[in-house]
Amino acid sequence: MTDLQLKEILLRLGDDSLVLAQRLGEWCGHAPILEEDIALTNISLDLIGRASNYLHIAGGMCEPAKSDDDLAFHRDPEEFTNLLLLEQPNGHFGDTICRQFLFDSFSLLLANHLAKQEVNSDIAGIAAKAIKEIRYHFDHSSKWMLRLGGGTEESQSKIQDSLNALWVFTDEMFETDEVTNSAIEAGLLPCMETTKKAWLESVVSVISEAGLEIPSGVVMKSGGRDGNHTEHLGEMLEVMQVLPRTYPDATW
Repeated sequence: MTDLQLKEILLRLGDDSLVLAQRLGEWCGHAPILEEDIALTNISLDLIGRASNYLHIAGGMCEPAKSDDDLAFHRDPEEFTNLLLLEQPNGHFGDTICRQFLFDSFSLLLANHLAKQEVNSDIAGIAAKAIKEIRYHFDHSSKWMLRLGGGTEESQSKIQDSLNALWVFTDEMFETDEVTNSAIEAGLLPCMETTKKAWLESVVSVISEAGLEIPSGVVMKSGGRDGNHTEHLGEMLEVMQVLPRTYPDATW
């Protein structure tokens, strides 16, 4: 695996965390109950910390070197490499929970591998620290999937609609390209076929218990890793980046 490929992996890991963190941060002051307002904001902060760590290392590999702030606030949408799933709008609370649940299960499997691999100690350290956080994230989103699926007729209908709408983005988590294959061969990333099987077992268990159904016959969507995003990312970045782009020399 080349340094350029390693930098790309770091950017993907950082961008996934950053974009989802921004989406969850949008709930601050708007969640349906105070406890969830705090929970979603705390999960966002966990993700921001992870994003900062990954992007800091990636920035140091750029020529010239860039800071994590540079990468977060001074890149255009087509330069971001996050999964399409994570840039989707928050929608209603069920949409946010379903998006979180689908990613949390994948994120936990990935972190468990990254923490044990010996290819890059920096990545292993970040992942090892994150595992406890991700376990909580997955526990939180799983319990809400069960609560909403097993709740009222309306809550079950809404969370099923959320699952139907977001499922189309899930295959992208397991897609491989030259960068991914190189990282898998080196041992940095896990086998995606095996990871997908474990992910399906995990999510299907919760979905079935919640009385929900896996969508069938859907056309999967992808492109985020190549910078081909939905319009939602650009709209989100306009808000996220407005201050540092308007006042690039500002400091706290």
